[in-house]
Amino acid sequence: MVKICNYGFDKEVIEDNRDIYGIAYTQNILSGRYKNLIIWYLKEKDRRYSHIKKFLEDISQGSLTKQLRELENDKIISRTVYPEVPPKVVYGLTEKGKDLLPIIDMMENYGKRHGEQPHSV
Repeated sequence: MVKICNYGFDKEVIEDNRDIYGIAYTQNILSGRYKNLIIWYLKEKDRRYSHIKKFLEDISQGSLTKQLRELENDKIISRTVYPEVPPKVVYGLTEKGKDLLPIIDMMENYGKRHGEQPHSV
């Protein structure tokens, strides 16, 4: 089976599993409890760190920073720092990140069709 790690794939793995490489690559980018939600939240407009933190409510500052940094390293999101006091940091989707939106939308639709919806009382 394909072994996924943070620094990529061994050339032998790519050659031996070319048919599944795309799935493994995409899974590696989206791995992380909040990455899908961050991408979904940024699809309409760029957001400040504090807005993302408020949207995700229960996420710790360390976890959010880690998820954002990984998405930035994978070139899924961009990070813009404005020289203000206090500093203003804004995150937005890159073109590569926008290419993931159809996948995120399919996940949303799948969950709506097959997930347990909360019942109103």
